[in-house]
Amino acid sequence: MREIPPCESMPDTPRPGPRVIRGYLGTLDSSPGVYRMLDAEGRVLYVGKARNLRARVSNYARLTGHTRRIQRMIEQTASMMFLTTRTEAEALLLEQNLIKQLKPHYNVLLRDDKSFPNILITADHPYPQIRKHRGRRSAKGEYFGPFASGGAVNRTLNQLQKVFLLRSCSDSVFESRTRPCLLYQIKRCAAPCVGYVEEAEYAGLVRDAKRFLEGRTTKIQAKLAEEMQAASEAMEFERAAALRDRIRALTEVQATQGVNPRGVDEADVIAVHLEGGQACVQVFFIRAHQSWGNRDFYPRTGAGAEEAEILEAFMGQFYDGKTPPRRVLLSHPIEEPELMGEILAQRAGRKVEIAVPKRGEKAELVADAARNAREGLGRKMAEGAAQSRLLSGIAEAFELDAPPQRIEVYDNSHLQGTHAVGAMIVAGPEGYLKSQYRKFTIRPDSLAAGDDFAMMKQVLQRRFARLVKEDPDRESENWPDLLLIDGGAGQVAAVAEVLAELGVDDIPVVGVAKGVDRDAGKEEFHRPGALPFALRRGDPVLYFVQRLRDEAHRFVIGAHRAKRSKSIGGTPLDEVPGVGAARKRALLAHFGSAKAVSRAGLADLKAVEGISESLAQTIYDHFHVKG
Repeated sequence: MREIPPCESMPDTPRPGPRVIRGYLGTLDSSPGVYRMLDAEGRVLYVGKARNLRARVSNYARLTGHTRRIQRMIEQTASMMFLTTRTEAEALLLEQNLIKQLKPHYNVLLRDDKSFPNILITADHPYPQIRKHRGRRSAKGEYFGPFASGGAVNRTLNQLQKVFLLRSCSDSVFESRTRPCLLYQIKRCAAPCVGYVEEAEYAGLVRDAKRFLEGRTTKIQAKLAEEMQAASEAMEFERAAALRDRIRALTEVQATQGVNPRGVDEADVIAVHLEGGQACVQVFFIRAHQSWGNRDFYPRTGAGAEEAEILEAFMGQFYDGKTPPRRVLLSHPIEEPELMGEILAQRAGRKVEIAVPKRGEKAELVADAARNAREGLGRKMAEGAAQSRLLSGIAEAFELDAPPQRIEVYDNSHLQGTHAVGAMIVAGPEGYLKSQYRKFTIRPDSLAAGDDFAMMKQVLQRRFARLVKEDPDRESENWPDLLLIDGGAGQVAAVAEVLAELGVDDIPVVGVAKGVDRDAGKEEFHRPGALPFALRRGDPVLYFVQRLRDEAHRFVIGAHRAKRSKSIGGTPLDEVPGVGAARKRALLAHFGSAKAVSRAGLADLKAVEGISESLAQTIYDHFHVKG
């Protein structure tokens, strides 16, 4: 990979786009690569890849023959940058990486690229655990997914527990149980923690659960039916009733899947609907002949891209970091399916088929996804119109220069100063931007317990110090147009002080405080250097601000509870470097409790299986060496 320097004859002052582009043709050859088009201020307008750089760039050397969108892009081009690659596949990968990094105005950009949840059956314990997993696949075990949402995983897990009775508790909870928990009482766990099921029998349950998640359900139902019949004939009526309940639960799982294609075992069904310059991409996840949910996306369409470009850009960004299925079914053909198939095959480690089906069951799946995309975009456009009116109302109420495109709302939560957490939520013309939400663990070193003002100052200082460092010229979309603070004049003054210290004194700050009797609807709004004021009851803008505040409150309370629960469920061993789950189990099994481990001598620690001399010394020093 090499970078092509700009043409030496190019003047410093920008010229009309086509002339600028023609000036680069003499420096280019027929190599594959990536090109960037920049405006007069150096902002990247567009990132593209080419099989033949010279031929591709020469297409931009004239204004005729292009859509209005491409014409505008050419007219704004003041300079270009180039990188050659060895293959076109490398160029496509580099293009998608640069698009995600630079977010050019004229490219299609996938804005919601969160990871999808999976079901994990662990493999590092005699009695494997079944649980939801999101993120990097670092834990040992078998993963089944992706599922479209956490709710889809939770529903499936709920039913699977009824059928296969696998444990969902953590290893530390498992090791500490002396009697079965509530899940055993309601027949959702076989209680392996207290020895109510043999290891071999539990392994059979795990095997059956894996078969179900792989789509092999017929044999499982037949096996359960045979066991129920045998139990009934042996007059073991309680066992027969339990098996009947498991068969019923298995039937419920299959019924709730909705779409269960017979001829499609594994595929992602991707359909796009484009209207009024906006697009909705709908993805259906088909695994093991079962529908594992669907998800809609609303990519930024690059100021007028067509369906083929949207789908190709979406696939390149969507499967970055995700394992593609064996088959991808599309609603529209893309320009280079062979190249995209090659890229996806590299990511999957096997062949990936890309198809646009015209008939049969596959075409019906695509039509269903397309209908969902059309309906989703209709709802989104209706919501967007209402959201636009509310943002205009916000601008009028708080005397802003223009409707805000990015509102950040801040709140804190703690319990008498402990487990303190700050949070930020983000909203804009498209509603809540949940991928932009952030949590802040409050550092208590220099704070008095329960000092809400100091907590808010710390959160804002960390947020904007980083923003100033990463984007001092404010070229990204991460700079807010309005800050809403949960609190009154004191919190607003604290925030204004932090922003002034960082040299950020042009972002409006509004505090939202409960009014008389702390009733909703009587909120008072505080701004630096101005008298507090209120909006009339029933004002849609007031309701909108209340919803923003409540969303921030919901998010920060959830973060606070999660932190508190983690602290309650933890042990002092969690803080010892080098002690993971397996060694923690070994220590607890040997000594009986974390407290006993903390009091153990060095020789006793060395005697524990799996604990080396150096680790024993580390554990001993952690509990005995101070300072």
